[in-house]
Formats: sequence, C-alpha cells, structure tokens
Amino acid sequence: MGLNDWLARCGLISILRGVKPEEVEAIAAALEAAGIAIVEVPLNSPQPLESIARLARGFGARLLIGAGTVMTPGQVREIAAAGGRLIVTPHADARVTHAAKQHGLFAVPGCFTPAEAFAMLEAGADALKLFPAEAGSPAMLRSLRAVLPAGTMVLPVGGIDASNMAGWRAAGAAGFGIGSAIYKAGDSAQTVAAKARSLTAA
Repeated sequence: MGLNDWLARCGLISILRGVKPEEVEAIAAALEAAGIAIVEVPLNSPQPLESIARLARGFGARLLIGAGTVMTPGQVREIAAAGGRLIVTPHADARVTHAAKQHGLFAVPGCFTPAEAFAMLEAGADALKLFPAEAGSPAMLRSLRAVLPAGTMVLPVGGIDASNMAGWRAAGAAGFGIGSAIYKAGDSAQTVAAKARSLTAA
C-alpha cells in the first residue's frame, strides 16, 4: 500500500507526543477502533523506540506505524529496526528524507515555503507536512498547491482540530497530523477514543 492508500482509509495521523510504552498499545487500540489508520510516536516521547516496536508487533499488519520529530539519518535506521514504516520531520532535511527512502520507509518531511517544498519533493518525499500550520492559512495552502506537481499530498500539522479542518480540506489538504486534539500526555485510552471519534466525524 502507498501512503495515499493509508490516507484514503483515514486522513488523520495521530501524533502521540509524550506517550509511554506501557500505555501505547491500549491507546492504539482505541485509535484503531475509532477508524484511525496512522500512528506517529514523536522521538521526544519517553522511550519512543520501545513504543514503536510494541506498536509494530501488535498493530503493524493493520496500522501504519511511524515516528515524528526525526532529526538525523541515524534515527531513521533505529526506527526502521524497531519496525516503524513512516518518518515525519519538523524540518526540511534532505538527508533524513533520503535515509527514509533508502530504508524503504515513507517520508513526510516538514516544510513551510515553496523552496522547502520543492527541495523535499526532489529528495523523494512521499508527502509534505505543512508546519506549523497555525502560522499559515488555507489560502497559503491553496497557493502552494497551485505550483506543486499535480497529486502532491500536503498535510497541515500544528493547531489542527475539528473546528478548522473544513477550511484546510477545501484548500486541498490530503490529510492532517493531529497532536493535542487527539492525545495529550496522560490521556486515558477512553479519552483518546472520544477525541478520535469527534475528529473522524469532522
């Protein structure tokens, strides 16, 4: 399956920043039940590689499991070894994007300007993370998509919740990375399930 197939199942990437290994499986089960298909564990979470490994073992056949806040090619190798299949960065770094593709992983690098967007596509990005989205606007995305190659998937991340997805969707967003609106450190699986249901409905 390509990344577009995963996003077609559900256009939301759940960002579990701060999740702990001992709770990550229950939270992933709640997300799966709500229809979420893509789960990202940021590397600035406690023991992120252990969480990714647990998710890969328990859910890897059904969900796309990956890592966020990836900063170096070395981290890409560690994520691949743990079973992760998706690399998300906060910044436009061709080295990390190249490393992801060399390991057969999906690469979604961060970008904010046309120059960064085109550089990341040149490096092999499967999709682009528009970050921080709250510093931009749907109008900005519409203008960016007008010059990007047809079919380029752009995912706004940062400040996205059920109240503002419609405007971004109308501007051509292929999906969204959702952080605190779906998970905050310490949230129970029940809380996450309720948040996920409201977001998938939106």
